[in-house]
Amino acid sequence: MGFTQRQGAGKFTRDEATAFIERLQSELAGEDVPEADPEPKRSAAAMALGKVPTEELAAELQGRGWIVLEP
Repeated sequence: MGFTQRQGAGKFTRDEATAFIERLQSELAGEDVPEADPEPKRSAAAMALGKVPTEELAAELQGRGWIVLEP
C-alpha cells in the first residue's frame, strides 16, 4: 500500500484518509486509479525542523528527558 510508518500505525490526516478511501472505492468499482504521490507532503513544522541543526535538536530532546542516539 505504500504507507509511511505513521500511516502504518493507523494515523492519517483527514486529507490522507479521504484520498485513501476514495482510492479503495475506485478500485472496488474497477476504475483505473492513479498511483499515490510517493513522497507525502511535509507540514510547516517538519520543514522548519529540517532547518535546525541536528545537534540543537538532540540537545533540546535531551533537555526534555529523551535519550538521543546516532543511527
